[in-house]
Amino acid sequence: MGTPFYKYHGTGNDFIIIDDRQDVFIADREVIAGLCHRQLGVGADGLILIHEAFGYDFSMQYFNADGREGTMCGNGGRCVSALVVHLGIATGPDLQFLAIDGPHRSTIRESDGDHAVVSLKMKDVPDVHCDGGDYIMDTGSPHLVRFLMPDNLESAFQEGREIRHSAPFRKEGINVDFVEEREGYLHVVTYERGVERITLSCGTGVTAAALAFAMRRNLTGGTIRLETPGGALKVSFSRNEKGFSDIWLEGPATYVFRGTTRKELLSSGR
Repeated sequence: MGTPFYKYHGTGNDFIIIDDRQDVFIADREVIAGLCHRQLGVGADGLILIHEAFGYDFSMQYFNADGREGTMCGNGGRCVSALVVHLGIATGPDLQFLAIDGPHRSTIRESDGDHAVVSLKMKDVPDVHCDGGDYIMDTGSPHLVRFLMPDNLESAFQEGREIRHSAPFRKEGINVDFVEEREGYLHVVTYERGVERITLSCGTGVTAAALAFAMRRNLTGGTIRLETPGGALKVSFSRNEKGFSDIWLEGPATYVFRGTTRKELLSSGR
């Protein structure tokens, strides 16, 4: 008998989600990488485990597609929020949960079962480092934002990989967001570390892009619309002398399917 899982995506950023409230899933790097493999496994940008958390509705543990435990995933946080309400783990619409970067709040704005609109409160961002025309910050995961869009996705892949593996970031890696200002919105393409490719969307990435745009335009607050290859998201924020706070990421979270792995991925010894 295999292990049940759910497949969700947030604007094309897709995840395998497993209810592991009994803390028995084998978080083996090769197992997780195999499940996330596009050709040989289920296929996903990452895997999320749902855990119990005292005083919270749940906690999420996120792994990148390479099987390594990752930092905060904004679209993943929105998707897992939709699933815990769908499964009855929490009632919603307002949730509180833990992630690797600390507590988060989320709100289910709309839901018809398979499709939901979820708002997620991101961590405050007190510091943004400007390096030439680039903006470097941690929105739950580290990002470098560049307001120069490559000619095509292959060029974005090559440039993003080069930056991610460059000397300043080689050890820990960094996500790279290419941003183009368009009429009424920002177009964002992200190269994600751990996935090591251009993804259809990145929640912490569009958040970084919105905050970098606010710095470029000297904005003190508001809501910014962003388009990724996988769809549209919104980021709202406040800004003062201490940095950015009250940051919310909003967009769709979509149920794709549920399934069962070919073999049990649980350990009775824990």
